[in-house]
Amino acid sequence: MLVTEGVEPSVRLLAGRYQVGELVGRGGMADVHVGTDTRLGRRVAIKLLKPSLANDPAFRTRFRREAQDAAKMAHPTIVRIFDAGEESVGEPGGTETLIPFIVMEFVDGRLLKDLIAEGAVDPAEACRIIEQVLTALEYSHRAGVVHRDIKPGNIMITSTGQVKVMDFGIARAISDSAATIAETSSILGTAQYFSPEQARGETVDARTDLYSTGVVFFELLTGRAPFRGENPVSVAYQHVNSEAAAPSSLNPKVSPALDAVVLRALAKDRFQRYQSANEFRDDVESAAVGAVPVRKPVAASDFNATLFGVNPTSVAGSEATLRQLTVDADDRIVRTQNRPPVAWIWAGIATMVVIIAAVIFWTFNLAPAQLTGNVSAKVPSVAGQTYEDGSKALESAKLAPQKFTEASKTVPEGVIIRTDPDAGTTVSPGLQIKVYVSIGETPVTAPNVKNMLEADAVAAIVAKKLVYGSTTTTYSPDIAAGIVINSDPVGGATLGADGKPIREGSRINLVVSNGMVQVPDVTGQPIAAASATLTALQLNIKVQVDSTCKGGVVASQSLKGDVPQKSPITLIYCSGS
Repeated sequence: MLVTEGVEPSVRLLAGRYQVGELVGRGGMADVHVGTDTRLGRRVAIKLLKPSLANDPAFRTRFRREAQDAAKMAHPTIVRIFDAGEESVGEPGGTETLIPFIVMEFVDGRLLKDLIAEGAVDPAEACRIIEQVLTALEYSHRAGVVHRDIKPGNIMITSTGQVKVMDFGIARAISDSAATIAETSSILGTAQYFSPEQARGETVDARTDLYSTGVVFFELLTGRAPFRGENPVSVAYQHVNSEAAAPSSLNPKVSPALDAVVLRALAKDRFQRYQSANEFRDDVESAAVGAVPVRKPVAASDFNATLFGVNPTSVAGSEATLRQLTVDADDRIVRTQNRPPVAWIWAGIATMVVIIAAVIFWTFNLAPAQLTGNVSAKVPSVAGQTYEDGSKALESAKLAPQKFTEASKTVPEGVIIRTDPDAGTTVSPGLQIKVYVSIGETPVTAPNVKNMLEADAVAAIVAKKLVYGSTTTTYSPDIAAGIVINSDPVGGATLGADGKPIREGSRINLVVSNGMVQVPDVTGQPIAAASATLTALQLNIKVQVDSTCKGGVVASQSLKGDVPQKSPITLIYCSGS
């Protein structure tokens, strides 16, 4: 690579170090420019917020605090914030205006909203994207940061397929500076991604982010938002009062398992939603392989009091109490009818006792043939058998096996885990019996860690419940030292080198740049061929002429062997006649 020196044009600098480049995005809250950190020599994204936001001193205080909290988060699925502040800009009339700015990691990719604009995404790809969004939320929620503005416009997909969520904490600084939703609708994005509690102006918590993620998931699967209207108010009303349609009603490719996950995420009552990003992600992973997630009961003790805004000293520790605290006085039911007479109650109890006694007498006096003859069958125990053997046993018992698959950490692949109804249950002949067959550990897609720092790549591997194996270093002309060149298996792969599916616990190895190149001996070669060889290594070539020798070949070179990337190298070649 030949280098020429020149004069830098006049550029706009923020804070004396950030060079503002071309405009790459525009939104209701800010404009985004590509930029350069002149002090560190790295490419960044610079978000210039609306000057009107800086008129409120309280906003500036909250903005700095939220930006500092967001800057502490370092995760492969989160766009890093490097710096934030306000820049004083002179106006033509002599006045000065403060412009809040944020300096962020530059992401080479596209916004998720642009991807959705092209139509519904393949369900497997939609699951992969949402899993990474939930990984980002799990990390931020554990750090005590609620995003408040999850939407496709705040989610990036890199050129390598990595998902990155941005603007953590910034929505809080803005919303806390406004009195009503109407005042912030232009800033916080469209009402399409509001949670019911946001639409009602109530306190938000981590489950608000999960609702918004459910809206994004619905949109990925169907190509449209679950609620649409002529204006933001009508959409917000639907979030509070209308139930979302099942995604499969709009896209037949969506499975019932994914329907169940999306509709639970969109529950109006936040206690009926997923209570954590981890729980949501686990169900997405299960649904992605066709397993319908099992709904677990919600325990109030599972809530993070700090994260969800619940004061444990004022709550009795039960879900019922938490619900009661969220109900307005006008919503509580007032009893208007007296209880029935005591005699009626005792008469009802006596009637039930007589009925129960009659049923017990009838059951114990049935002839054995009536229980075991042609009117009933017993489900045989087939757990631990292959599906082929188990289905034969069920058919011999005059039952109809129906195969379902389910991931299992303990039962080998291809072996029956259980049946529904359970073994030993007496049922009608010909009844369909659900047979759950293990597919082994949960299948996982290898994360795309190319161009990540080694430490970030290891974190991404662990986040997918995979095991980091080893790192091999190699030469690269353009990838900096410590950056991942590739992985084994490669990102996006579902099969390992042995041809078997990648599952939780599978090992991922990394190939990382050592920041060096190997310079070959080019002496004796024609100068053109030697220059081409070294240019491919991206070295800075300087050529000197030796007129005392002839032949147009390289007489000597200043470097050989292992050298740092971009090193200067001098070639002396013969030009004499």
